[in-house]
Amino acid sequence: MLVASKTVAARYRAEIKNEIRLLDTQLKVVGLLTGDYGPSHTYAEYTRNACEELGISYELRHVPRLEMEQAIFDVNNDPTIHGVMVYYPIFANEQDRFLKDLVDYRKDIEGLNVHWIAKLYQNERTIDGSREAGKAVVPCTSLAILKILEANGAYGSSGVNPAAGKTVTIFNRSEVVGRPLAVMMSNDGARVHSFDENGPLLYVDGKPQESDISRGDALGESDLVITGVPAKGFDKVRYEELMPHAVCLNFATIKNFTAEAEENAALFIPRVGPVTVAMCMRNTLRLYHSYHRRG
Repeated sequence: MLVASKTVAARYRAEIKNEIRLLDTQLKVVGLLTGDYGPSHTYAEYTRNACEELGISYELRHVPRLEMEQAIFDVNNDPTIHGVMVYYPIFANEQDRFLKDLVDYRKDIEGLNVHWIAKLYQNERTIDGSREAGKAVVPCTSLAILKILEANGAYGSSGVNPAAGKTVTIFNRSEVVGRPLAVMMSNDGARVHSFDENGPLLYVDGKPQESDISRGDALGESDLVITGVPAKGFDKVRYEELMPHAVCLNFATIKNFTAEAEENAALFIPRVGPVTVAMCMRNTLRLYHSYHRRG
């Protein structure tokens, strides 16, 4: 039986809420939103609800896209703000990557700043590389996917290589979700086939290798199939392409699997949004302890 994303998120929110009660300060998160992109507005509302439940102060600022750079500087320089959420897309091009790196990494609760991405790609799992330091922040959606899989028994929860022996196919290689996810899973012991419009790569031990594997061959050997393709023209994953025991997860706003695949996969997970927000809240607490707590 599926352990739904809202159930997984609730578990983490309960833990976070208990930790926040012990703090001697009011945590504050600011969201920066531009435009009328529906999923961004929905994500902002999820964030507001989660913050209110946990006792975190949340402020949503509507910012014209040409003023977003200054808005980020403003929140970076405000010592009363502990976490920043920027709701993308803003320009829907490389300028968005520039904006991600403008966010102070000490307030980047989404884990998208190049500071955190570089740590992830080097498999450096703590703030400063020492065992005594706090844990490094990783991209929230990628982490949420692992937490949902873990809660459903499709991913290990402990040990050096919790994904050892598993083969994974991921359709998405963005720097926001797909590539970090491929690196995280391969660092955990999985063989990961990563597909985007430029073709396949194989990730082993956190490192990419050139690959010429076909989509069909990759799916035919994969225990886990994860998709996040936002294009309606994507050739949906069909049931006959899957292994009998395959666990499937769709994190795109568009369905990437056929109805038959959704109904007959060993397990189908249709969304991750609530857990993504919970991971952002957990990162807020983590960054507070690492960088903002006094004394």
